[in-house]
Amino acid sequence: MITKTLRSRFNHEPGETIEGCKILEKTVIAPPDLVERRRGIYDYLVEVPPATATPRAPREAPPTRDSYTRSTPEEMGGRLIRRVPSR
Repeated sequence: MITKTLRSRFNHEPGETIEGCKILEKTVIAPPDLVERRRGIYDYLVEVPPATATPRAPREAPPTRDSYTRSTPEEMGGRLIRRVPSR
C-alpha cells in the first residue's frame, strides 16, 4: 500500500475519498475560526491506488547523416522564388 499526505482547507472524515484516494487518517493543522470566518487547515493521510502502466510506442531512430538528402526545387514541385527588382 502506498500512502501520501494531502493538505486541504476542506473538512473530510476518514473513509471518504479525496482526489481519487481513500482517507486513512486526519490531522487538524489549524482549527476553523468562526468569528473571523476562516476555514481550518487539515492534513490527510491517503491511500494511493496503484498506477496502471501504459505501454509506450517505440520511437523511430533519426535518419543517419549518410541517408539524408536535401530536396531539389524539381522534387519540391519546381516552384522557385524569384525576386522582383525594386523600382
